[in-house]
Amino acid sequence: MRVRAVLATAVLLPLGAAAPAVAAPPPDRGILLTVSGSENTWIRGVVLHCPPRPDDRHPDAAGACAALDEADGDFDALAGDPHPCTYAYAPVTVTAEGARQGDAVTWRHTFPSACVLDAATGPVFRF
Repeated sequence: MRVRAVLATAVLLPLGAAAPAVAAPPPDRGILLTVSGSENTWIRGVVLHCPPRPDDRHPDAAGACAALDEADGDFDALAGDPHPCTYAYAPVTVTAEGARQGDAVTWRHTFPSACVLDAATGPVFRF
């Protein structure tokens, strides 16, 4: 009898009568930044929150956040810290995954060396 009552109630509800869904902003989980050597011979990572939190482990979180703000969150548009680098080839791959100001972040790039990475991204991947 109870099953019939539930089914009858479900049939009586008009379609689309559910309460409107309210999109909640994603939780501020920050951005996981990683740097890895050629063929993943080594890897390191840190979570960056913008604005920085007291428990952040990024050594220059304020500088990294300022650089991302200046680039409007576009890792390809980071101003970096242009300086000369040698031609030594020792590739490093960097990734950024998470959320920044409510927007999803997914970015990956391989640079020919750590020096070129630093010149292109400034304080963001200096950890």
